[in-house]
Amino acid sequence: MPTVRAMAVQSAKSEFKPFEFTLPELGDEQVDVAVEYCGVCHSDLSMMKNDWGMAAYPLVPGHEVVGRVKAVGRDAKGVKVGDRVGLGWYSASCMTCDQCMSGNHNLCPGAESTIIGRHGGFATIVRSHWGWLTHLPEALDPATSGPLFCGGITVFNPIIQFGVLPTHRVGVIGIGGLGHLALQFLSKWGCEVTAFSSSAGKSDELRKLGAHNVVSSRDAAAMKPLVGKLDFILSTVNADLDWSSYITALAPKGRLHTVGAVLSPIPVSAFSLISGQKSVSGSPLGSPFTTRTMIDFCARHKIAPVTESFPMSKVNEAFAHLESGKARYRVVLKNDLN
Repeated sequence: MPTVRAMAVQSAKSEFKPFEFTLPELGDEQVDVAVEYCGVCHSDLSMMKNDWGMAAYPLVPGHEVVGRVKAVGRDAKGVKVGDRVGLGWYSASCMTCDQCMSGNHNLCPGAESTIIGRHGGFATIVRSHWGWLTHLPEALDPATSGPLFCGGITVFNPIIQFGVLPTHRVGVIGIGGLGHLALQFLSKWGCEVTAFSSSAGKSDELRKLGAHNVVSSRDAAAMKPLVGKLDFILSTVNADLDWSSYITALAPKGRLHTVGAVLSPIPVSAFSLISGQKSVSGSPLGSPFTTRTMIDFCARHKIAPVTESFPMSKVNEAFAHLESGKARYRVVLKNDLN
């Protein structure tokens, strides 16, 4: 039963401090991963502050893990000690329900979240079911790849689920930790990509990431030429927007899809959908298979998160940087707790 060193918060208003805990005996289908790097996601901040009402303290966040397999249960498959793997928001699912058996493990009603009701990856070791680990190819840098396993798969999954085509005109709302990856995915997918951003002066940077067009999300006049033009709009923000303007920008049969955890209801009139046979939808992260597909796509097209690095022991500084809105575009912690 290994002893784990970690960084934890004891309450919604406390700072991270060193914390130790002991893992129980390794289950037959479980795998222990020695954490090398772990991305910092806004969901970690939401859990830390208990914004969603599901945090249990002490809380060890961290669900964008890259590390080496350290121990393998006797019935674990597909991984061996020494393999470099990634782990995201989910760390287990039942493997028997209709969703799991149809390949939609991410929709399993009993799926285990890596940082809910258990300790996550701001630690020396994180534990997972073997099925939720993804091998990291040598073509991808382990120091920057952690965010792919949450931010990356979150925006890649709807491209697969809703059949986005290379011929489609698409939009991405919010170019931050999620949006900067969505731009790269969609441009390499072959789409014509419009970036909606509230930050002035980022046009050149967004075009380098893959945007063909950049529109200020605060400029109503700039939205008018887009009316009826976009086949798919992906929202990555967790704030209230003028949703009707984006629905108006959709082409017939177009879809407005959100992966941002907006806490307020999204107001939609029925007629705005009926007249053009439009849709509004949302999705969580992807299945293990979709995650593998994303990793292969990244390796093939040299797609990587843009990251900033902090030692894991300096996690308080990393969170302050994230909360300030200065992160470009994802923060990754390098494990120095050993």
